[in-house]
Amino acid sequence: MTASNGEPSPRIPRPGQGFSQNSPEQASGASIDPADVARFSAQAAEWWDAHGPFAPLHRFNPARLKLIREQLCARLGRDPTALRPFEGLTLLDVGCGGGLIAEPMRRMGFSVTAVDASSENIGTARAHAEMVGLDIAYRAATVEQLEAEGVGPFDVVLTMEVIEHVADPEAFVRACARLVRPGGVMMVATLNRTLKSLALGKVAAEYILRWVPAGTHDWRQFLKPDEIRAMLADEPVAVEGPFGLAYDPLNDRWRQTDDAAINYMMVATRSAETL
Repeated sequence: MTASNGEPSPRIPRPGQGFSQNSPEQASGASIDPADVARFSAQAAEWWDAHGPFAPLHRFNPARLKLIREQLCARLGRDPTALRPFEGLTLLDVGCGGGLIAEPMRRMGFSVTAVDASSENIGTARAHAEMVGLDIAYRAATVEQLEAEGVGPFDVVLTMEVIEHVADPEAFVRACARLVRPGGVMMVATLNRTLKSLALGKVAAEYILRWVPAGTHDWRQFLKPDEIRAMLADEPVAVEGPFGLAYDPLNDRWRQTDDAAINYMMVATRSAETL
């Protein structure tokens, strides 16, 4: 089977078909931090409750989606005014949680594969996608498993606020990069390790504003943009960023900003000559 450009099609499940029934529904791999997986699994049923534990993420999501859409349209040559600008392209959402990114990406036209280390999260994501009629291939798995099975490559790989929760960030992000097709794009979102992020992204968010449960983040695991750049130095990718996202308390919303002291994204474009 070949794609329209004559190249072999990536090994991904057809939308709505999921992975093979022989595929394990148990994630495994060195990147897993069992404590973090257990923490998110315990809240899995509440991902889509806009007033529950993930309420801050629901408020954050529009700004994330706007930045993702703009960056991908610019790099993939897609029309930013189109309703479904990414029709015909494939996307892998790594650490998809309950599907808050996977679902809008599918609505934008991507054929979406989404994985998470928590089988509970995957159960919630699948149920919600079926309820709203979206064909997304969900699976409890890690990037290590996908790479070992030869799944992909994908036009786009997203990993949103995941890298700060894994046991080996460098191995994780490099594995994600290797699942990107030549000329494709990876976007990594995380929190910066700064005094500002300690005060606002950790202490205020968890203990004062109660935006997220106490203990959600370990500030020592936050990553500086240059650290992500260094982790990807041996991969054939051009890394750009950081692209900041900040909360605007006056308007009670998140927005894009040049300030990457707390939340930010990095964009890595894979060389078109390599695989």
